[in-house]
Amino acid sequence: MKKILVTITVGVTLFGYSVSAFDEGDNKKLLETGNCVGCDLAESNLPSSGLKGANLEGANLAMANLEGADLEGVNLKDANLEGANLAGVNLEGANLEGVNLKEANLEGVNLKEANLEGVDLEELNLGSANLEGVNLAGVNLRGVKLAGVNLERVNLKEANLEGFNLEKANLSQANLQESNLVRAKLKGANLAGANLELANLFRAKLSGASLEGANLIGANMEGIDLSNAKLNGANLMGAILIKANLKNANLEGANLEGANLAGAKLKEAKLKGADLMDANLEGANFKGTQLCNTVMPNGYINDNGC
Repeated sequence: MKKILVTITVGVTLFGYSVSAFDEGDNKKLLETGNCVGCDLAESNLPSSGLKGANLEGANLAMANLEGADLEGVNLKDANLEGANLAGVNLEGANLEGVNLKEANLEGVNLKEANLEGVDLEELNLGSANLEGVNLAGVNLRGVKLAGVNLERVNLKEANLEGFNLEKANLSQANLQESNLVRAKLKGANLAGANLELANLFRAKLSGASLEGANLIGANMEGIDLSNAKLNGANLMGAILIKANLKNANLEGANLEGANLAGAKLKEAKLKGADLMDANLEGANFKGTQLCNTVMPNGYINDNGC
């Protein structure tokens, strides 16, 4: 009986080694040289340090455990990271162009200045992730959870963010030119200095949002909720603000030249130093609005509230 048990134990042990998911030679090569193009590292446990700037282009890292690893500046172009654990990983400045991130865990990942061009992020949870300065051009963001995420200086030009929940997200200085933000939820979001030229913000929710110095030239903001929003110094030239809710909004020093504010609610809004030259104010509600050194549509400077 003892002889049989020993045989079985040895057999199981040998069998365990025979099904190792990753290539031990590739793993050794990566650790020794930092260059492992096309390597098979599936289901491997990679170290948390010593991999900065490594070249893993086209590598297979499916189901690999990279939790907490420092992968700053790593080249992961066209790599397979399906199901990989990337929680807390530092990918600052990394090249992730064309990478497969299906079902990967990206909780708390640092993607500052990373290149994610053409990546499919559908349905991924990016909660608490840092996406500052990331290139998201051509990225599929359908179903991605971005509420509260740091998206400072991110490139989202022409992105489709219709109906997205971006409440309290940091989008300061982000490029959202010509993006689709129809009915997007941006309550309390930081969009200071953001480029929203020609963006579609139809019926978007931006109450309490910060848009100081933002570029909103020609943007469609019909029916938008900007109550209590900060728009001081923003450029809204030619913007469509039909029936917009601007109650108690701060528009001091804002450029509203040629903007369409027909039926807009401007109750108790602050328009000190704002430029409304050639703007359409038909049916707009100005009850309690603060006007001081405000340029009216006909060029008259209104100082009634000074």
